[in-house]
Amino acid sequence: MFPISSSVPKYRAFVHQPKFNLMLSSNCVHSLPQRPHLSTSSPRFRASKFTSKSPFAPALSFRVSGTHHRFSTKKWKISCFRHEESSSGTPNPESADELLHESEKAEINKPVVDRRNWATSLREVADALFRAIGKPWTVPWTADTILQVTLLWIVSFWFVGSWMIPFGAHIVGFSKDSLTFRGQALFSLLTDVTEGLAGILILHRCLSRFRPLPSDWFKFSLKGNWLFDVLLGCLMFPLVNRLSQFNLDLLPVLPSTPVTLSSVEQSIMARDPIAMALYALVLVVCAPLWEEIVFRGFLLPSLTKYMPVWSSILVSSVAFALAHFNVQRMLPLIFLGVVMGVTYARSRNLLPSMLLHSLWNGFVFLDLMK
Repeated sequence: MFPISSSVPKYRAFVHQPKFNLMLSSNCVHSLPQRPHLSTSSPRFRASKFTSKSPFAPALSFRVSGTHHRFSTKKWKISCFRHEESSSGTPNPESADELLHESEKAEINKPVVDRRNWATSLREVADALFRAIGKPWTVPWTADTILQVTLLWIVSFWFVGSWMIPFGAHIVGFSKDSLTFRGQALFSLLTDVTEGLAGILILHRCLSRFRPLPSDWFKFSLKGNWLFDVLLGCLMFPLVNRLSQFNLDLLPVLPSTPVTLSSVEQSIMARDPIAMALYALVLVVCAPLWEEIVFRGFLLPSLTKYMPVWSSILVSSVAFALAHFNVQRMLPLIFLGVVMGVTYARSRNLLPSMLLHSLWNGFVFLDLMK
């Protein structure tokens, strides 16, 4: 380092050293509305030079002062540092007001943020449940086909059970009321099988023009992790039974309505083993087979073309309950239809829902035998 002579003005030390770094903060420039116009009177420059060993080597501080300004007579003082720090420690009033305003705004918006978080959490839980239920089916037909199959099935169910089978029995020369317990059980089995075959024939006829169907339609398979769903559905049976009692309390049987025992209950009271076996075959095998094909195999997936899967499960469950023509059993049948619908939607397999349906009917049958 070369010494500077005392006869040379001090500002030449700043002029003749190109390696001297002057570092100004951008805030210094923006803090001035205009660049001050200095008078021609001799200014005083004071420069501080630091060596590389100094801890304050990166910083530079200088002061420019004058006695005459164009706009103001106040002294201009500029202090610039690499790191913006306030030596006086006095808070800026504007900054304090802004911080207070931001704090108040945060307190006001906090309940809104909490509500949004709760809404987001509930939406995520609902989305997870909907994903667990399953995705919609690929439905190649329209609402016209859905309505056509449904109406034809209702007509065939009513025609076979109320007209065709009784008329055939009348032609042969006997009526259902004159039959023994075993004859009535056989009559019920014949009626149920005919109704199921009629429904399957309607499906085959109406959907034949859409063949081949996608692989997840009317699927029966032993493969898959569906045993847990069936077990979970069986745990719902006591709740279905509770709903049955609640439905009876809500809509009790009218006193004027005669209380009669069904043919199944009469056979159980008579302890006829053959009649009981025939009724068990109807309840545990035949009815679950064709009911699951119609309501879960066809109606539920078809509705997913026009509504979400959970809505399709609910609508098909209501249709399943209405098909039993018993107001005192509406609530438990709707809930049972939902359980079987969720099981079918998760597995895309009719075997789990059919097994669950059979287990429920068997549970009811065993309960009647007590």
